[in-house]
Amino acid sequence: MKKVALVSPLRTAVGSFNKTLAPLSAPELGATVMTACLQQSKLEPDLIDQIYLGNVLQAGNGQNPARQAALKAGIPIGVPETTINTVCGSGLHAVALAYNSILAEQGNIVLAGGMESMSNAPYLLRNARNGYKLGNGELVDSLVADGLTCPINNYHMGITAENVAEKYGISRLEQDEFAFESQIKAAEAKNKKVFDEQIVPVMIKTKKETIYFTEDEHIRGNTTKEKLATLKTAFKENGTVTAGNASGINDGAAAMLVVSEDKCKEHALKPLAYIKGYSLVGVDPAYMGMGPVKAISTLLKQQGMSIDDIDLFEINEAFAAQAVAVMKELGVNPEKVNVNGGAIAIGHPVGASGARILVTLVHEMARRSSRYGIASLCIGTGMGIAMLVENALI
Repeated sequence: MKKVALVSPLRTAVGSFNKTLAPLSAPELGATVMTACLQQSKLEPDLIDQIYLGNVLQAGNGQNPARQAALKAGIPIGVPETTINTVCGSGLHAVALAYNSILAEQGNIVLAGGMESMSNAPYLLRNARNGYKLGNGELVDSLVADGLTCPINNYHMGITAENVAEKYGISRLEQDEFAFESQIKAAEAKNKKVFDEQIVPVMIKTKKETIYFTEDEHIRGNTTKEKLATLKTAFKENGTVTAGNASGINDGAAAMLVVSEDKCKEHALKPLAYIKGYSLVGVDPAYMGMGPVKAISTLLKQQGMSIDDIDLFEINEAFAAQAVAVMKELGVNPEKVNVNGGAIAIGHPVGASGARILVTLVHEMARRSSRYGIASLCIGTGMGIAMLVENALI
């Protein structure tokens, strides 16, 4: 089988809700990181065959946000772009589709990733087109409606986490301890500049000045277990899920070049990792957080490998409840998982997160000389995705 490489995997720093990155649209964030990928690889834009970008909250973004981002990044007009919405899995699914395109000989050099500006999700006024005969109209937050609500069961994603906590016996204490560890690991990684090689500056012009955003701003390294324990439950009376043990609402983008081995050699590109395979699966929407269990198990079986063969995991922390349950069900060593913190600390810009965790994974594999890594996410509506990568440097 043709070898497919990951080259110049990069991301923006993750912005907090309505904070530093809020002035920029998702396509602007996507363009920033794609431009950086091309600059770092020294690859000419006209060599790109296709582009796949994840973007979940598309209301108000205009037609085909992926193409908007590509043209802003200087990609020639003849290159086709596809916008992917597989909810939280979008960014990783975009990379998987790039991988498929190369295996199917539909291209050899593909840009893939994800982008999201949750801060810019608009409010919707449903039924206004036909007018109101009587009574009030209701503004609907598209962020909540399209990003955080299960349309199958018509409840918030937080309820799916409560379902998982109850079914798998994950206590409030376990969730808070996991969230605390995520914050501490991320803060330590940030302080040690572990993320610096993967982050590209984002230029933001204000009336007064031009600033360059380079550090994840959602991380709360000063939190304590005691503070987390005082937070009220967010979704269910007498529940266990809080704002402190759930992922954030964030802005950001991540992208990489997905390239056939032949083209890597032809253009003297330096891959960080090779894609070995991926899986995309369906699970019960009420327990969508368990998607990584089925996705990772399916992938390992596909590859003839065991959980112990994998050196590092990036498992998206949608909620501490599901992350802890996933680790327990898989029987994975927690010391191999999210070694630099996860979405609870770093943030969860939904359309970008799949690509973000893959970027973080392959850089950490290079730093540690780890051979195999898996990136995986649960997906709203009840799905899971996982991708296996191999270090190209060892």
